[in-house]
Amino acid sequence: MQRQMSGIELTGQPLSFTDLLRIGAGVTIPTACEKGMLRIAAARQIVQEAIDSGMPVYGSTTGVGAMKDVEWSADELSAFNLGLVRAHHFGTGSPFPMSVVRNAMAIRVNTALTGQVGCTRELIESYLRLLNADVIPVVRRTGSIGCADIGLMGQIGAVLTGVGEAVYRGRRMQAAEAFAAAGLEPINMAPRDSLASLSVNAVSFAAAAEATRNAAASTRILLATGMMASGALGASRDPWISVRHVGTAREALIGSWLCNASEDWQWPVATHVQDPLSLRMIAQVFGAVIENLLSTGHKILAATGRSDDNPVVVEGRVMTSGGSLPLDVTILLESAALCMAHAARNAFNRCVLLGNGQRRGLPVNLVPEGRIATGFGPIIKLAGEIFSRVLSMTNPVSAQSLVVAAGMEDEAAFLPLVIERFERQMRALKRLAALEALLAAQAIDILGDKPDGVGKMLYEVVRRHADFYVVDRPLSAEVEAIEEDLASDDFISMLIEHTPIASFDDFFALGSVRRVEERWCQEPIAAMADMVRDTQIRTSERQ
Repeated sequence: MQRQMSGIELTGQPLSFTDLLRIGAGVTIPTACEKGMLRIAAARQIVQEAIDSGMPVYGSTTGVGAMKDVEWSADELSAFNLGLVRAHHFGTGSPFPMSVVRNAMAIRVNTALTGQVGCTRELIESYLRLLNADVIPVVRRTGSIGCADIGLMGQIGAVLTGVGEAVYRGRRMQAAEAFAAAGLEPINMAPRDSLASLSVNAVSFAAAAEATRNAAASTRILLATGMMASGALGASRDPWISVRHVGTAREALIGSWLCNASEDWQWPVATHVQDPLSLRMIAQVFGAVIENLLSTGHKILAATGRSDDNPVVVEGRVMTSGGSLPLDVTILLESAALCMAHAARNAFNRCVLLGNGQRRGLPVNLVPEGRIATGFGPIIKLAGEIFSRVLSMTNPVSAQSLVVAAGMEDEAAFLPLVIERFERQMRALKRLAALEALLAAQAIDILGDKPDGVGKMLYEVVRRHADFYVVDRPLSAEVEAIEEDLASDDFISMLIEHTPIASFDDFFALGSVRRVEERWCQEPIAAMADMVRDTQIRTSERQ
């Protein structure tokens, strides 16, 4: 993908999902505003004066953790600060996507621009040079307990000093080799720079943002397949109409979307009194989901514009801070995991209803009349297994006890683990959506329905990969192909273009990078108005 020189200027204010998408994709180059760099210089002067006065400065002239009382002489500081960052290169496992690492570096720069960190301008400029040259450190994802990403950010910081691994022009190599190829020089860590390069949660915030945006996309897919299955089952639209008048703002938003997305498909209503709850209460379930995701997204973005360092520079002096505990983001993300389990159960129930038949005279296991086949009965077990997977990820871990560093560190949020579990939920949910779409398409063909609009879009994706089921056959590859197609940025963009939820879609920058850039270039005023309106709704509901 071609990188554009018209970059994003970082100012210390919170970033948007559009900013993170563009920086993460490598299509734009972030720069730092000069006012922010002046704030960095002013804070650095305060730290330097404290060091020159002989005052112990945690992690600059003293050890860290259990070694906090060990002070280093002036002659020892250079070796200590170089060793400190390299000692925290201990992450293991599979690496984060490069998009997460790019955003982590941008977040570190942005939070330093608040003028509350005390690092040098040279440190911040070194991050920007890496981003400009597209030398992206390899960050293995296991190595943080969620109270400063020391084992994760340490891998980026180590690369700044010329050790570790990086990806340059698509090739993974030693950092020294990447620097030589890109014409870069390693940085010498000054006092305070070393700790500032590793003791923040920038990787977790970047990964949380990407996972939450992914959850927003998964929600859009599940909402669409839920409408498709409702049509195949002959659900009444009355609950979707009524919720626009009696529901919460988010429930009304979902009710309106369901009505708009289904208006081109006039399916016969198969009930006179009450629909099953998984059909009648889609707006309530998904209203709660998007409310939580929006709250989580706002909280993550707020974290991209504040210092979570320790120590910090405030009121003209160096002070100890407890800001390295990202508990607010963690708890909301754990709540999001519970919300996604409700969405999964809602989808699973519809899968069971489709497989059981009876509604609209559908046959059991969706086996066409006169055919000898087992049909879709066995695959309902897969739907149940997927729902169980999603549900198993909802047990909160943030309150678990963990005491390390001789009792100096007795709080941890486990945010990286929460994110990893959340990501696993999203993979499962996309597969569940593919299953629901497959079952609904079979029911549609048995009934002879002719869906249009969103229903037709989903139906065509299914039939692109799976024929009408008349003889028992393996389904594994078909389900995976449908899942991949539905989860693609191109399909999400088509879905948004046909029936948008503007305040949701634009806030999370859903769809392809091209769609997002076109939306914000062509309609910036409308997009900003949607976001302002979304904030007003949230404020009024809190009041």
